[in-house]
Amino acid sequence: MALAGTASITIAEMREFASFAPAEQRYIRRSLDIGLARRDAFTLWGRSPAECMSIRAQYVAYQDLKSLRGALPDETSLEGIEAFCGKLTRLAAFDLAQGRLESFGAFRFLYERLLGATVRPWLPSAFCAASALPQIEPERRKLLLQSLSEAAATAAGWSTREPGFFPEFIEEAAA
Repeated sequence: MALAGTASITIAEMREFASFAPAEQRYIRRSLDIGLARRDAFTLWGRSPAECMSIRAQYVAYQDLKSLRGALPDETSLEGIEAFCGKLTRLAAFDLAQGRLESFGAFRFLYERLLGATVRPWLPSAFCAASALPQIEPERRKLLLQSLSEAAATAAGWSTREPGFFPEFIEEAAA
C-alpha cells in the first residue's frame, strides 16, 4: 500500500516537472547536476563559451549549498535566520537572474531537491526577496511575484516528505 502511494507521488512530481517550459526543465536538470555533483556540467551542458561561463558562475554560486544544508534555522526561533536567509536569498537571486526559472513552482521544485524537504517553509520568503531585488527586471519581477500563489505564501504547514523524482539529462536519440 505504501509503495503505491510513493509511486503516485513520484508520478505527480514527474507531471509537475513536465508542466515546466523546456528551458526551465533544462535549467533544473543542469542545476541538479551542479548542485548535487552528479556529473560534469561543462561536458554535458556547455554548448557554447557563454554557456560554459554561466556554468562556471553557477558552480561558484552553488558553493553556498553546502553550508545551507547544515544551517537550517529552527522555525520557532530567530537564531540563525540572518545567515541562512541571506545565503538562500543570494542563491535564489542568482538562479532567478539567469532568466530560466519562470515561476515559484519551478523554483520550489529545484530548491527542495537541492536542499531537501525541510527547506520548504523558507522558500516563499527567499523567492519573494530575490524576485523583488533590483537585479530582476521590473516586468519579470512582476511575473515572478504573481506566480507565487496565496496558498503557497500563507501555508500553515509543509510536507516533510523528501522529493522522489530527480530529473536527469536524457540523450537525444539518433535519427
